[in-house]
Amino acid sequence: MNGTLKRVAVACLAMFALLMINVNFLQAVRAEELRSDARNTRNYYERYAIERGRITAGGKVLAESVETKDPRFKFVRKYPEGKLYAHVTGFFSPESESAIERSENQLLNGSSADLLLRRSIDLFTGEPTKGANVDLTINPKAQKAAYDALRGSGKRGALVALDPKTGGILAMVSLPTYDPAELSGTDKGDVFTRYDELAEEKGQPLLNRTIEQTYPPGSTFKVVTAAAFLEDDSSRGPQTTVDAPQRLPLPNTNISLPNYGGAACGSGQVTLVYALERSCNTPFAKIGMELGYDALKEQTEKFGMGLPIAVPMSVANSDFGDEEDKAALAMASIGQRSNRMTPLQMAMIAAGIANDGKVMKPYLVNKITDAKGDTVDEAEHDELTEAVSSETAAKLREMMVSVVQNGTANLAQVPGVQVAGKTGTAETTDGQPPHAWFISFAPADDPKVALAVIVESGAANVGAEATGGHTAAPIAKAVLEAVLNK
Repeated sequence: MNGTLKRVAVACLAMFALLMINVNFLQAVRAEELRSDARNTRNYYERYAIERGRITAGGKVLAESVETKDPRFKFVRKYPEGKLYAHVTGFFSPESESAIERSENQLLNGSSADLLLRRSIDLFTGEPTKGANVDLTINPKAQKAAYDALRGSGKRGALVALDPKTGGILAMVSLPTYDPAELSGTDKGDVFTRYDELAEEKGQPLLNRTIEQTYPPGSTFKVVTAAAFLEDDSSRGPQTTVDAPQRLPLPNTNISLPNYGGAACGSGQVTLVYALERSCNTPFAKIGMELGYDALKEQTEKFGMGLPIAVPMSVANSDFGDEEDKAALAMASIGQRSNRMTPLQMAMIAAGIANDGKVMKPYLVNKITDAKGDTVDEAEHDELTEAVSSETAAKLREMMVSVVQNGTANLAQVPGVQVAGKTGTAETTDGQPPHAWFISFAPADDPKVALAVIVESGAANVGAEATGGHTAAPIAKAVLEAVLNK
């Protein structure tokens, strides 16, 4: 009898042990697999059981949760401004999120450790869990002006505007765009079908070109080359004379670099400010070769290139390119070759010059408040780098003002406001027309906004080096006027 009981007991213990092993295996090893399994509807419905916090900017509601009458989906996400803020808010789909909806997800859904006190109070009072509200730095007037002006070009492109003194992002527009509501419904089939359609579109509407795409910066990069030249010798300034041949032979090649259309740049020797006004290629290419790769690379890093940046969405890395030969360096010095920048990085360059040489860390989230309106977190204004001395910044500012007043960017002029800027036309390698660039800040004597705009293939059928001034500068002007209430 005792033997029989012993065998039964051992069998029970063995089965219990196997059961515990299986439970632990499911919870510890396969938990994520089971949680994300499409057949697991619990997680699916739980996503809609909590009232996510609002995303707002300048008093406007950009995203909010609305209660439904469907018992399966207590709340659904709505985007009152639709396409206008798509790349800022992102979407909240049955299985994923993007942009702010993703980066601030734990705050928005109420699960963040920063909301522990709020959850404890709600548990004690019996109130349901609610997510925190995320207020952004976006200026709605600037965002609308950027969207309308860029859309009016009929081209793909991007614009990002910053407060140069704080780093706050005032506008972030990427075209083409999409309607986040189409990816935030509760029907998985419809959402996934629409996502696949958008992902396959040639224009890449899901791509946030302001931070996820890099481009050759073209002649806008000449301000960085000029910065390195001025920093190399403090006695240099806007009136310093530089060589400006009609064509510049590139070392160890049978190629010579022309100015646009083969035109002369003045008399062959011009002032630095004249070279920037006319966007001459040869003087800046020659300056770049004389300074050397290390000096230019160091200057780009001082403007923040190569540093990991999140706004809070991750930003693609801008890069001056690897060291090659003198000919390649000449081309990189005028924003070509392997030189690649995000629009955000180019806006940071403009902002650094505007802010006496100091580049502030860019950010999108202004304030986090809980469901009762109490502040959970608030943005700090952090200096990222010191790109140039205040003296060099003043010289660059003077020259960029002259570009708008006397050079290629006259279409960016705002009545009653001193605007600084630099145009750019970036050659592409895929046989497409050049991209049109413009970077700017204003007012020059007390900057409130700095920006960068790119219009992809925007230099088509214009026929001038000033195509950045022809196509991109008017878009920038609209945003400057919106921020400055002009």
